[in-house]
Amino acid sequence: MKLNRLVLACMVPHLAAQMTIRQAVARAEERYPLIRAASEQANAAAAGINLARTAYLPKVDFHAQLNRATRNNIYGMMFPQGVIPPISGPPNPVNSMTNVWGSGAGFLVSWEPFDFGLRQAQTDAAERARRRAELAVERTRFEIAAQAADAFLTVLAAQQTVEAAKAGVKRAQAFHEIVSALVKAELRPGADAARTRAEVAMAESQRIDAERAAVVARASLAHFTGTAPPELDPQPGRLLSDPPVPGQTSGAGTHPALTEQAAAIEEAKARQRILERSYFPKFQLQGAQYARGSGANPDFTTGGAAAGLGPNIYNWGVGFSLTMPLMDYASLREKKKIESIQQRVEAARLDQIKAEIDTRLEKAKAMLEGAQRLVANIPIQIESARAAETQATVRYRSGLGTLAEVAEAQRLLTQTEIDQSLARLAVWRALLAIAAAQGDLKPFLDEAER
Repeated sequence: MKLNRLVLACMVPHLAAQMTIRQAVARAEERYPLIRAASEQANAAAAGINLARTAYLPKVDFHAQLNRATRNNIYGMMFPQGVIPPISGPPNPVNSMTNVWGSGAGFLVSWEPFDFGLRQAQTDAAERARRRAELAVERTRFEIAAQAADAFLTVLAAQQTVEAAKAGVKRAQAFHEIVSALVKAELRPGADAARTRAEVAMAESQRIDAERAAVVARASLAHFTGTAPPELDPQPGRLLSDPPVPGQTSGAGTHPALTEQAAAIEEAKARQRILERSYFPKFQLQGAQYARGSGANPDFTTGGAAAGLGPNIYNWGVGFSLTMPLMDYASLREKKKIESIQQRVEAARLDQIKAEIDTRLEKAKAMLEGAQRLVANIPIQIESARAAETQATVRYRSGLGTLAEVAEAQRLLTQTEIDQSLARLAVWRALLAIAAAQGDLKPFLDEAER
């Protein structure tokens, strides 16, 4: 009973790690950190919209202070600044160092009733930034999905290479046993046995190299799926059978990279609209309520020790103000030029991305055509290689052939078997490249698991 439980415990994680190519893609989309990072950037951009909308709210400021100061005042003007504190009240006839308490507290409410479209332009720009960030998430998710699917195919190709290499080792070992028997019977020289041992060692080296490549491929797939490499168990499904005949390939008009770059152009236009609405007067509707306290009296006398500690004189006021940044025109003009240039930069990038995608699509079509021709030629190649290996072995055993002919025939058969196992996957890889260039992996994944 305990043994059965142990066996089941060992089997459960193994079965849980089995995955098809669609499952591998789904896990990559769910777990890959770069996608999560892009998603959080989109969340930050969405928060930027709410930030832009806060500009419609009134501004409410509260201020309170308590001070101890002299009360000397004079006639005259000073430009507004933040260094010399102003003093209210009549000028003092004498310059006295007598000091009193002063206090104050109040609210100031400011609201911009209209802005000639500036705040709406800022909100629109935030919307465009959010849209671009969302499309960046989709582009990142698509790229990671395509890379995960390619890594899955690489694992299958590596596994098929390992199987072919193992078959080559078995053939070399079987032939070595035949030669060893002939050497023992003194029908062949001892050098032949040494040569076949070397061929077995070469086949073993090829198998080891294939297994190393398989481990590297599994590590790459694990990088995307977030699964430990030893626990991966890719399920090939249709991917090792005859690939489908592809239909007519379309262009890349809906590729995520293109839609993201188009959104970048719209974002640059939105920023320019902000500048176009910036050179207008700024109107402020303001209201204030405040109270002040002072230990100084209008007759230049002072109150008691605690006079002025609490505000006791109250006031309120409302008003309407206008501010016009007259000299901002020059800087805004240059900023508009910068944004106009940025739009042309983003448009050029769009053209570059489209050209690169078109190039990848044409390359993928060429890969598909070559892979299909290779698949059609493989049956003849494998049949000929097997016949050559059989005939070379028979000729050697009958004394009509040489050991070198058998070794060459076996190596050719092993390589042909590797080519056979990889030929179908080459077609699937080309179909994946076409789907990646077109910007939609769903038809490829549907076909792979049909």
